[in-house]
Amino acid sequence: MQFHLDFEKPIIDLERKIRELRDFSTENVDFSSDIKKLEKKAAKLREDIFSNLNRWQRTQLARHMNRPYTLDYVNHIFTDWFEVHGDRNFRDDPALVCGFARLDGEPCAVIGHQKGRDTKEKVYRNFGMPNPEGYRKALRVMQMAEQFGLPIFCFVDTPGAFPGIGAEERGQAEAIARNLREMAALTVPVIVTVTGEGGSGGALAIAVGNRVLMMEYSVYAVISPEGCAAILWSDGTKGPIAAEALKLTAADIQSLGCVIDEVITEPLGGAHNDPAAAAAQVKKALKKHLAELRELSGEELVEQRYRKFRAMTMVAE
Repeated sequence: MQFHLDFEKPIIDLERKIRELRDFSTENVDFSSDIKKLEKKAAKLREDIFSNLNRWQRTQLARHMNRPYTLDYVNHIFTDWFEVHGDRNFRDDPALVCGFARLDGEPCAVIGHQKGRDTKEKVYRNFGMPNPEGYRKALRVMQMAEQFGLPIFCFVDTPGAFPGIGAEERGQAEAIARNLREMAALTVPVIVTVTGEGGSGGALAIAVGNRVLMMEYSVYAVISPEGCAAILWSDGTKGPIAAEALKLTAADIQSLGCVIDEVITEPLGGAHNDPAAAAAQVKKALKKHLAELRELSGEELVEQRYRKFRAMTMVAE
């Protein structure tokens, strides 16, 4: 399903014209020179637009329905994928996919949020918002990975944990808190990649890693812009204003110097324009950081993770 944001439409219009000229080209009618001019114009326009996006536009890009999700990255980066279902307590949670795979032949665990693209899949995946059973499933896979000494790769892309009554009754806050405690104590390498939205505790519950990476057009914040606007101004439509105040883009987070370790460059126009190229960049980053973490013992991994997150706290007197 094709979907385009408002600021992408000038590019889409040019690309449509290019396709039309190609379709009308024959041996007797040659539009090659016109096509080259339009292609050059489209490339320049794409570069201009995507180099000057504001924070709200980057938030929209992070939510793009054609953007690669966890299972897309699994297909492009890993092999021998085996998904694990259920928390052995209540049920399976499709909003959070967990399982085991191989990265260039090396066994590992993979955990990540999974959104949907069409209405049916969005409902099935609960729009990528996990229930407590999803976090318990993730913890189950993490503990299995630790038992067998496997590295863990987490892919974050959620508006937040599901705030429904049932989720609260089944211990949403407790499930998130337990994940945070248990992840902090894992004795295997944990590498987290924010691929789209990194929303609130729903993201943090699987984001306590030795390395935290962000895709170029992803966002990471304690609350969504709309939620922030609803609290501050009682008006969720002021999300664009809140996005500027939250400073939630990858560049903003990197400037803090203590939250993330790397911004992964995306293909021009965003990961949704070339998922394979985006996945290749992610794989390259994952392998680099895993090689570095392999040099540390289990105790050193725990200590490094502890110091990393303690360094995010600043006390002013």
